[in-house]
Amino acid sequence: MIEDMAVFTAAEEAAREGRPVVLATIVRCKGSTPRGIGSKMLVDPERGLTGTVGGGCGEAEVIEAAREVVSTGEPRMLRIDLTEDLFSWSPAVCGGVFDVFLERV
Repeated sequence: MIEDMAVFTAAEEAAREGRPVVLATIVRCKGSTPRGIGSKMLVDPERGLTGTVGGGCGEAEVIEAAREVVSTGEPRMLRIDLTEDLFSWSPAVCGGVFDVFLERV
């Protein structure tokens, strides 16, 4: 997939330059989610994002968790719940849950 190549190319460039980055990969999905299993995003604190795991609030949670992973080096599994919050005013809730594995590369 072309998007995966962009992620891997950005990771390779960061490695050559000695910059730690975080690879986020969707490993499990249940219900309606914006992206499927295997979708990848590279979080580079210096250069930004390459790829996507779905955008919006869910992706923002992944980016926040990636900050911790890049500093500690400890891999992490993160569950993103896109089911409707009882108090949500937004009709733009997908209705699914997905797990993202984050690892520093």
